[in-house]
Amino acid sequence: MFFDPLFLLVIMIGMGFSFYASSITKGRFKKYSQFTTRSRLTGAEVAQRILADNNIHDVRIERVGGKLSDHYDPSSKTLRLSADVHDRNSMAAFGVAAHEVGHAIQHAKSYALLSFRSAWVPVANLGSGLSMIVIMIALFMGGAATATGASLSWLGVLLFGCTTVFTLVTLPVEFDASKRALTCLQQGNYVAEKELEGARKVLNAAAMTYVAAFASSLLMLLYYAFRLGLLGGRRD
Repeated sequence: MFFDPLFLLVIMIGMGFSFYASSITKGRFKKYSQFTTRSRLTGAEVAQRILADNNIHDVRIERVGGKLSDHYDPSSKTLRLSADVHDRNSMAAFGVAAHEVGHAIQHAKSYALLSFRSAWVPVANLGSGLSMIVIMIALFMGGAATATGASLSWLGVLLFGCTTVFTLVTLPVEFDASKRALTCLQQGNYVAEKELEGARKVLNAAAMTYVAAFASSLLMLLYYAFRLGLLGGRRD
């Protein structure tokens, strides 16, 4: 299988979807970074206030480098915000900062899917590291056409599926964090309705990147299952 048009098609669809989602996210963030909010708070300040509103006092806020590198680290209870979010007053900064606080709230409330995703990380890493090796060996052994090949095929697809499960579970975790973020911004009276809409548009665009990641992973999973003969496909 030196050249496979189907493989090329799957790769192009996945990359295209991911590129589109990433472009929309960057565009929305750039656009709404130009609009300040009435509160005049920075992203770091609004994050600190929302944490206090939810009686969370053991989460640190750190400034990190990079663009859209914002994330919450549950292992150290640290909220890491990029400079454009940490230091600035904008609709985009508020949306992203509040979203990351949303993850901290999930952690504080022992949100089941966040706990599952965190526990699944080593499983996903194992699957990511071993799946391609097993799949290549399975193809060499004849895929589903032979007993040994069939066993290896199922193992390879199962390992790859571990990464797909991770991208799937990430969806409700991220959607819930965004929902919590918008609720906190509104209930805390940190933004006007128009400003809230700007933050919502930024978060909706960001959500597309997670949908793209899941769709790409699922496409690759189905492709490997097909090529290995588990779905009736041919190896050659």
